[in-house]
This record gives sequence, C-alpha cells and structure tokens, in this order.
Amino acid sequence: MDFRFSEEQELLRKTARQFTDDEIMPHIAKWDAEGGFDPKLWKRLAEMGFMGVCIPEKYGGSGMDYNSLAILCEELERGDTAFRTAVSVHIGLNSMSLLQWGNEEQKQKYLVPQAKGEKIGAFGLTEPGAGSDVAAMSTTAVRDGDDYVLNGQKTWISLCDVADHFLVFAYTDKAKKHHGISAFIVERTMPGFSSKAIKGKYGIRAGNTGELFFEDMRVPAANRLGEEGEGFKIAMASLDNGRFTVAAGAVGLIQACLEASVKYCHERETFGKPIGKHQLVGQMIANMEAGYQMSRLLVYRAGELKNRGVRNTRETSLAKWQACDFANKAADDAVQIHGAYGYSDDYPVARYLRNSKAPVIYEGTREIHTIMQAEYVLGYREDKTLNKMLPAWEPEA
Repeated sequence: MDFRFSEEQELLRKTARQFTDDEIMPHIAKWDAEGGFDPKLWKRLAEMGFMGVCIPEKYGGSGMDYNSLAILCEELERGDTAFRTAVSVHIGLNSMSLLQWGNEEQKQKYLVPQAKGEKIGAFGLTEPGAGSDVAAMSTTAVRDGDDYVLNGQKTWISLCDVADHFLVFAYTDKAKKHHGISAFIVERTMPGFSSKAIKGKYGIRAGNTGELFFEDMRVPAANRLGEEGEGFKIAMASLDNGRFTVAAGAVGLIQACLEASVKYCHERETFGKPIGKHQLVGQMIANMEAGYQMSRLLVYRAGELKNRGVRNTRETSLAKWQACDFANKAADDAVQIHGAYGYSDDYPVARYLRNSKAPVIYEGTREIHTIMQAEYVLGYREDKTLNKMLPAWEPEA
C-alpha cells in the first residue's frame, strides 16, 4: 500500500482548491439564494481540464487516474455540492459510461466533445414511480426501422436544462423486466425532447435539477449504448462510477465543515474560554475528523481498484454509504457548534447541512447500501466480471 499522492495529483489538488477558493467561494451564497450559478463556470471548468480529468487523452481528456477524479470532487464539494454534482453527472455517470460501453463511433461523436468540455453530458434513470426500484420504470423505446421511438418521463435529473447529451434508459421489452431495459444516447435537439427544472429544493440550490420528457422522440439505433437488454447492467455500472464521485464529494463536505467549525471555535468564547475548549464541542470536532479520515480511505481504496480495472461495486457502495452519512452528521454538528448563527445564512454551515441530505438519498439510499453490504457479508450477493469493464488506468507518455 502506498498512501502518497503523485506530483500530478498534488498539483491537481492545489489547482482545484485555488479554483474553488477564487471562483466559487466568493459567489456561492448568492448563487445558492438565486438558484443557479454563472454559466461561465462551465467554460472555466473546461479550460482547467476538469471536464475530462480521468478520460484518456486520445478521447479529449486529461488522462489522469480515477483517484484524481476523487480529488477533484473533494475540492469542488468543499466549495459547494452543486459543482461536484455537475462533475459527477457529466464525468461519472455519462462520460465514464461511454468510455466503458460505447463503440468507437460513439466515443468520437459524444465522448470527445464532452471530455473537452465542449458539450455537457447528463444521466436519465429515475422516474416519478421508479427510484430504487429501477424495474418499475415506464419509459419505453420501440424499434421502428433504423430508429427507436421514445416515450416517457424522467425526474430528479441533474443538469436537465443545461446538458447537451443524456444517457437515457427505457424498456425495449417490458416482459423481460430487468433484462428488457436498454440504454440510449439522447441529444437535447432531437424533436420530442423537453425539460423542466424543479423549484423549491431543500438543498443544492445552485444546481440545476428537473424533469425530462420524451414524446414520440426518434433516436437513431446507432445511439443505442450496448446491446438491447443491457441497459440495467449499464445503469448499475454507471452508478458504480457516480457513487464513487458522490463519496469523494462527501469527503470534501466534511472538510468544509471542519474548516468552518475550527475557525468558529477559535473565534467564539463562552464561559470565559474558546468554545473548542469545551469537551462536547471537542467531541464533535473529533468525530468530524474521524469521519473525514475513514471516508477518504474508503474512497481511495475504491479508486485504486478502478485504476487496476477491477470491479468495485462492493467497495464503492460502502464508501458512498459511509462517507455520505459521515458528511450529513458533520454538517449537523457544524450547525450545532455555530449555535444560533449556524441556523442562519451568516455562516456557510446551514448550506452544508441542506446540501448534505440529498447524497444520502440519491444513487442508492443508505437503506439500499445497508442491504447490499449485508448481502455481501452473508454470501447472498456476488459481483461477476462484466463483459465490458471500465478500462484500467494506464499512464500516458
């Protein structure tokens, strides 16, 4: 085991942290209140090479390893969850899925411009009646000559109004249940497509989230990702990548809670001494630190398995479950440490608490991951090698 970061990874962390400090932190309170961030940030993310950080250079990316993606997600969520979410969806759920499952023509047409940041990718799986129970989806794709005709609706889709490309899942044969789901690359400009933002979210207010609608939308058969009936398998593999980025982001949120709480502990005095000197406040700080260190190790273990091209569903599930729970608790404690001020917008910790709840729910609720981990231990669940694995990371010359 080698816990050292490479010079390239250290530089990435420094660059991403500076980007967060300079271009997110000064504006995020305003963006959170207004319900959206400056679209110029997309261009800046692309200029920094962040939009394809772990995508090979031959497909327009930066060619870094998968733990570099984790580092980027940590630092962005330290600024705000909305920015980590954008990278999670664009890279983790969409671009990495194209890298794993796409044919060469699809990679050149869709992955390359996404990795360069010229186009934005998103992911459409959840429906009003189908969240954890994926097989309950109702969206259909009926083959008609060289096209598929899509009809249906997706909801809670991040980047719904800003993405150019969507990875959408639909039934091509509902009688086959899980084995009748297929995946499609959908373009916003295809006739029959529309989207609508969801307003009044509890958290991640600076991020765009909403619904997608498909009304007799014709999608070329060439845009099917993988074979007919492989959609569920593709979706689960995509979620492995998405959960990895969510877990990494949770590490960054814990760090943000720690930084804010330590700063406040040194500023605030009660009963004649800094509040950090009170044992129960110190206990909350210690728990944040423990959660931070444990979560980080779980995330980087999963990332190293990805680097080696080894399936990591079990390890990523554990990292996502634990890191998100630790982040939610850290944010709750950060508000408590700040007292009444923590319940206001005078300090960032109220936003941290609001933002921390969604990751406990999406990409597998804590209950789903609890069941998964129990099934692994009891021997009821076993992951097999997929017919198309996420490519192992290979340093490029």
